[in-house]
Amino acid sequence: MMCPFSTAETPPANRPRAPLRPAPRAPWGAACALCALTLGAWLAPVGAAAQQAPTAPGSGSVTGAMTGAEFDAYSRGKTFYFAEGGTPYGAEEYLDNRRVRWSFLDGQCKEGWWYEEGEMICFVYEDRPDPQCWSFVRSAAGLIATYQSDPTLTELYEVQKSPEPLLCLGPQLGV
Repeated sequence: MMCPFSTAETPPANRPRAPLRPAPRAPWGAACALCALTLGAWLAPVGAAAQQAPTAPGSGSVTGAMTGAEFDAYSRGKTFYFAEGGTPYGAEEYLDNRRVRWSFLDGQCKEGWWYEEGEMICFVYEDRPDPQCWSFVRSAAGLIATYQSDPTLTELYEVQKSPEPLLCLGPQLGV
Protein backbone atom coordinates (compact mmCIF):
# COMPACT_ATOMS: atom_id res chain seq x y z
CA MET A 1 0.00 0.00 0.00
CA MET A 2 1.39 3.39 -1.00
CA CYS A 3 1.58 6.09 1.67
CA PRO A 4 -1.11 8.73 0.95
CA PHE A 5 1.47 11.48 1.55
CA SER A 6 4.05 10.07 -0.88
CA THR A 7 5.44 12.53 -3.42
CA ALA A 8 6.19 9.69 -5.85
CA GLU A 9 2.80 10.00 -7.52
CA THR A 10 1.41 13.44 -8.35
CA PRO A 11 -2.40 13.54 -8.56
CA PRO A 12 -3.88 14.88 -11.79
CA ALA A 13 -4.41 18.65 -11.67
CA ASN A 14 -8.18 18.30 -12.07
CA ARG A 15 -8.60 15.80 -9.21
CA PRO A 16 -9.56 17.49 -5.93
CA ARG A 17 -7.10 16.99 -3.10
CA ALA A 18 -8.38 15.71 0.21
CA PRO A 19 -7.58 17.75 3.32
CA LEU A 20 -4.23 16.60 4.68
CA ARG A 21 -4.04 15.69 8.34
CA PRO A 22 -1.29 13.85 10.23
CA ALA A 23 -2.22 10.50 11.76
CA PRO A 24 -3.76 11.14 15.20
CA ARG A 25 -1.50 8.69 17.05
CA ALA A 26 1.77 9.45 15.29
CA PRO A 27 4.60 10.51 17.59
CA TRP A 28 5.41 14.25 17.38
CA GLY A 29 8.60 13.69 15.36
CA ALA A 30 6.79 11.53 12.81
CA ALA A 31 3.99 14.08 12.49
CA CYS A 32 6.52 16.87 11.81
CA ALA A 33 8.25 14.82 9.11
CA LEU A 34 4.89 13.97 7.56
CA CYS A 35 3.83 17.63 7.53
CA ALA A 36 7.14 18.68 5.96
CA LEU A 37 6.70 16.12 3.18
CA THR A 38 3.09 17.16 2.64
CA LEU A 39 3.92 20.87 2.57
CA GLY A 40 6.76 20.22 0.10
CA ALA A 41 4.41 18.34 -2.24
CA TRP A 42 1.89 21.20 -2.17
CA LEU A 43 4.54 23.87 -2.75
CA ALA A 44 6.27 22.19 -5.71
CA PRO A 45 3.73 23.53 -8.25
CA VAL A 46 3.94 26.99 -6.67
CA GLY A 47 7.72 27.09 -7.09
CA ALA A 48 7.44 26.01 -10.72
CA ALA A 49 4.75 28.59 -11.44
CA ALA A 50 6.74 31.33 -9.71
CA GLN A 51 9.49 30.93 -12.29
CA GLN A 52 6.97 31.78 -15.01
CA ALA A 53 5.54 34.84 -13.22
CA PRO A 54 6.11 38.29 -14.67
CA THR A 55 9.32 39.84 -13.37
CA ALA A 56 8.64 43.49 -14.00
CA PRO A 57 5.72 45.84 -13.59
CA GLY A 58 3.82 46.38 -16.79
CA SER A 59 4.28 42.81 -18.04
CA GLY A 60 1.19 42.01 -20.06
CA SER A 61 -1.97 44.08 -20.11
CA VAL A 62 -2.51 45.80 -16.75
CA THR A 63 -5.72 47.44 -15.51
CA GLY A 64 -5.98 50.22 -12.89
CA ALA A 65 -6.18 49.54 -9.15
CA MET A 66 -9.04 47.21 -8.25
CA THR A 67 -11.93 48.49 -6.15
CA GLY A 68 -12.98 46.58 -3.05
CA ALA A 69 -15.96 45.11 -4.92
CA GLU A 70 -13.74 43.98 -7.84
CA PHE A 71 -11.16 42.51 -5.47
CA ASP A 72 -13.84 40.66 -3.48
CA ALA A 73 -15.47 39.25 -6.64
CA TYR A 74 -12.08 38.07 -8.00
CA SER A 75 -10.70 36.61 -4.77
CA ARG A 76 -13.55 35.32 -2.58
CA GLY A 77 -13.62 31.54 -2.17
CA LYS A 78 -10.12 31.07 -3.58
CA THR A 79 -6.59 30.61 -2.29
CA PHE A 80 -3.90 32.63 -4.07
CA TYR A 81 -0.19 31.79 -4.09
CA PHE A 82 2.14 34.75 -4.56
CA ALA A 83 5.78 35.13 -5.59
CA GLU A 84 8.25 37.99 -5.39
CA GLY A 85 10.90 38.12 -8.09
CA GLY A 86 10.29 34.49 -9.07
CA THR A 87 10.55 33.19 -5.48
CA PRO A 88 7.52 31.80 -3.61
CA TYR A 89 6.47 34.39 -1.02
CA GLY A 90 3.16 33.37 0.58
CA ALA A 91 -0.44 32.37 0.14
CA GLU A 92 -3.75 33.81 1.20
CA GLU A 93 -7.18 32.25 1.38
CA TYR A 94 -10.04 34.71 0.81
CA LEU A 95 -13.15 33.82 2.80
CA ASP A 96 -16.67 35.24 3.09
CA ASN A 97 -17.25 38.58 4.84
CA ARG A 98 -13.81 39.88 3.80
CA ARG A 99 -12.02 37.44 6.12
CA VAL A 100 -8.60 36.08 5.13
CA ARG A 101 -6.07 33.47 6.18
CA TRP A 102 -2.36 34.17 5.36
CA SER A 103 0.72 31.93 5.41
CA PHE A 104 4.35 32.48 4.45
CA LEU A 105 4.20 28.88 3.12
CA ASP A 106 5.53 27.45 6.37
CA GLY A 107 2.24 25.81 7.41
CA GLN A 108 1.56 28.50 10.04
CA CYS A 109 -1.50 30.61 9.28
CA LYS A 110 -2.70 34.00 10.50
CA GLU A 111 -6.36 34.98 10.54
CA GLY A 112 -7.36 38.45 9.47
CA TRP A 113 -9.73 40.65 7.51
CA TRP A 114 -9.51 43.30 4.81
CA TYR A 115 -11.16 46.60 3.99
CA GLU A 116 -11.01 49.13 1.17
CA GLU A 117 -9.31 52.48 1.77
CA GLY A 118 -9.19 54.70 -1.30
CA GLU A 119 -7.44 52.71 -4.04
CA MET A 120 -5.89 50.32 -1.52
CA ILE A 121 -6.93 47.05 0.05
CA CYS A 122 -5.79 47.01 3.69
CA PHE A 123 -5.35 43.87 5.79
CA VAL A 124 -5.36 43.52 9.57
CA TYR A 125 -4.13 40.24 11.10
CA GLU A 126 -4.51 38.68 14.53
CA ASP A 127 -0.82 39.15 15.37
CA ARG A 128 -0.39 42.54 13.68
CA PRO A 129 -3.15 45.09 14.32
CA ASP A 130 -1.57 47.85 12.20
CA PRO A 131 -3.05 47.82 8.66
CA GLN A 132 -0.97 46.38 5.81
CA CYS A 133 -2.17 48.25 2.71
CA TRP A 134 -1.66 47.08 -0.87
CA SER A 135 -2.84 48.15 -4.28
CA PHE A 136 -4.02 45.31 -6.51
CA VAL A 137 -4.13 45.42 -10.29
CA ARG A 138 -4.98 42.67 -12.75
CA SER A 139 -2.62 41.75 -15.56
CA ALA A 140 -2.92 39.04 -18.22
CA ALA A 141 -0.94 36.79 -15.84
CA GLY A 142 -3.08 37.52 -12.74
CA LEU A 143 -2.90 39.84 -9.74
CA ILE A 144 -0.02 42.19 -9.05
CA ALA A 145 0.03 43.47 -5.45
CA THR A 146 2.17 46.47 -4.49
CA TYR A 147 2.83 47.17 -0.82
CA GLN A 148 1.86 50.81 -0.33
CA SER A 149 3.90 51.59 2.79
CA ASP A 150 6.99 51.25 0.57
CA PRO A 151 6.09 50.50 -3.09
CA THR A 152 9.76 49.83 -3.93
CA LEU A 153 10.00 47.18 -1.21
CA THR A 154 7.48 44.51 -2.16
CA GLU A 155 5.63 43.67 -5.36
CA LEU A 156 3.95 40.29 -5.40
CA TYR A 157 2.61 38.35 -8.37
CA GLU A 158 -0.17 35.78 -8.45
CA VAL A 159 1.36 32.49 -9.57
CA GLN A 160 -1.51 30.16 -8.79
CA LYS A 161 -5.09 30.30 -7.56
CA SER A 162 -7.05 27.37 -6.25
CA PRO A 163 -10.49 26.62 -4.84
CA GLU A 164 -8.75 24.45 -2.20
CA PRO A 165 -8.31 25.82 1.33
CA LEU A 166 -4.92 26.93 2.57
CA LEU A 167 -2.82 24.25 4.29
CA CYS A 168 -2.53 25.22 7.96
CA LEU A 169 -0.78 22.85 10.35
CA GLY A 170 -2.16 24.34 13.55
CA PRO A 171 -0.45 25.55 16.70
CA GLN A 172 2.74 23.92 17.91
CA LEU A 173 2.29 22.59 21.40
CA GLY A 174 5.06 22.58 24.00
CA VAL A 175 6.83 19.49 25.23
